[in-house]
Amino acid sequence: MKNLITGIHHVTAIASGVQENIDFYTGILGVRLVKKTVNFDAKGVYHIYYGDQQGNPGSILTFFPYSGLVKGRHGKGFLNTTSFSIPYASLDYWLERLKRFRVKYQEPQERFAREVIVYLEDLDGLGLELVFNDTDTRPGFTYGNIPLEHSIRGFYNVEIWEEGYERTAALLTEQLDHTLVAEKGNRFRFAAHNSPGNFVDILCTPDSLKGLGGSGTVHHLAFSTPDKASQLKVREKVALRMLNPTPVLDRQYFTSIYFREPGGVLFEVATAGPGFSVDEDEVHLGEALKLPPWYEADRAKLEQDLIPVKLNLEKYK
Repeated sequence: MKNLITGIHHVTAIASGVQENIDFYTGILGVRLVKKTVNFDAKGVYHIYYGDQQGNPGSILTFFPYSGLVKGRHGKGFLNTTSFSIPYASLDYWLERLKRFRVKYQEPQERFAREVIVYLEDLDGLGLELVFNDTDTRPGFTYGNIPLEHSIRGFYNVEIWEEGYERTAALLTEQLDHTLVAEKGNRFRFAAHNSPGNFVDILCTPDSLKGLGGSGTVHHLAFSTPDKASQLKVREKVALRMLNPTPVLDRQYFTSIYFREPGGVLFEVATAGPGFSVDEDEVHLGEALKLPPWYEADRAKLEQDLIPVKLNLEKYK
């Protein structure tokens, strides 16, 4: 029987400034801006998507940028770290690049075998890691500001802090098709597909403070499911666990359901398609402001009110 959940779809976080966010992720980290749209639940706010060449599940980091928003706090009940996968041989290149652009980072450390971690934060304090490994076979993407051989391949893992891991682990394994694939100390790693881009790490951190929402924090974690039929089956399983999933919502590039896991993190289950090429071809992904049909009547006002943004790649070569 095929899994209803096939891995991570995307991570959505909150930022305070949209142009600064674009400069950091496309300029310094070199990921692709694959979609520029608005928050479908708050149309006066951008929704910015980054990913690989096609914006494949397992590579997509998205942001709601609210200008001037106060910073949040990492802590229990939050997804606190999102990790990117990079070739093992690229460690020295990235350490030099982070120094050149004055990005503070923690010294490299080994977590599991052949897995070297460099922790850093974006301009809002969002927790990020670069995970250097030799197990990721996905192609990279580059605008040309980073050599292709050193480019990010997509996600590696995400890290959730919890009081204890048991209830969230039960949800992952019983309803969301994950298995325990590794553990070390207070870290428990789960995956629906045992490969980079799909690892969900739960850290037991009973002594940490509870996280607080704001800029620099993750809004939700989305898991990927093949289609609407499998999504409805997942929804039924989650409802039987009394987690009160939402109805299916149309997000233009996928459909979604949402619910909170027992520790408090907002989970989403999103369909793999139709994908980001539904309203602009792959060559031009992320170039124009794209709106769902139900907001097209508001385009003139939205384009007037939203801050103009652009790619500033030359300064990050």
